[in-house]
Amino acid sequence: MSESANRTFGLLQWGIVILTSTTALIHLSLGINTPYTTGWPFLLNAAGYVGLLLLYVLNFPVLRQRRAVIRWLLITYAAVTVIAWWLMEGARTPLGYFDKIVEIALIVLLWLDGQHP
Repeated sequence: MSESANRTFGLLQWGIVILTSTTALIHLSLGINTPYTTGWPFLLNAAGYVGLLLLYVLNFPVLRQRRAVIRWLLITYAAVTVIAWWLMEGARTPLGYFDKIVEIALIVLLWLDGQHP
């Protein structure tokens, strides 16, 4: 599935960038402010979000050709993060709930983005 080289970067894509950056920053701050033995999963999660976001926004031909796959990887990554938080009984704090809302909204925007080639 190839996406157009003239792909528009509109409100939907900016929403994806903002939501992904928000959850990456939340996980980064948790990783930095948590003892090393328990903070590294947060740092890895933040790095994963940043890496996938870069793949999503960069406009190289090889990435354009795989945009749908990259989108599904980001959807899956966010879904796994939400499920892991729920299964591992992650922090049930306002920040924890806010981050899950951000990740679920991210999944919705990514899915909507895939509906408009």
